[in-house]
Amino acid sequence: MSEPLDVSNLLAQIPKADKGLPPVHLWDTAFCGDIDMRIARDGTWYYMGTPIGRKPMVKLFSTIIRRDGDDYFLITPVEKVGIKVDDAPFVAVTLEVDGQGEQQVLRFTTNVDEQITASSEHPLRVEIAPDTQEPAPYLLVRRNLEALIHRNVFYQLIELAVSRTIDGQQWLGVWSSGEFFIIGPEPD
Repeated sequence: MSEPLDVSNLLAQIPKADKGLPPVHLWDTAFCGDIDMRIARDGTWYYMGTPIGRKPMVKLFSTIIRRDGDDYFLITPVEKVGIKVDDAPFVAVTLEVDGQGEQQVLRFTTNVDEQITASSEHPLRVEIAPDTQEPAPYLLVRRNLEALIHRNVFYQLIELAVSRTIDGQQWLGVWSSGEFFIIGPEPD
């Protein structure tokens, strides 16, 4: 593509959905190149090195993001452009807890105001960095797109953690929607 990619052109191509998210997983659009857009680990979206300050624009872009393998794209029925994502495209910034024990339900809100209930369809997982042993907790938002769980929200999860024996080993985890999600091994 000889012309530089333009965000305004991309915005104009986003279909106006009356309800729900655009079916980006169904679109087989030709790749048009990379665009200078990046989502930082803290959830800030950047265009040409400058933070995108208009939340409605970020929310709109967040509806057309797709991950293919390790690569992220903004995709419309007409154009598919590559973007950089430092960690995960979303950040879970708040947690609402209803109930307790096995009937407990955990509802997360992302940095783009999307609400997700942890469940078998939207599981929680915790990765441990091999070099630092720091936990990195994630929530599946949709298809193969995750939200990094903000540190303060992760502390809330730790406070809710209960012990459970699985295959003879003690684990700490949380219940949501009838599912037990492991946070990590119970300390001795």
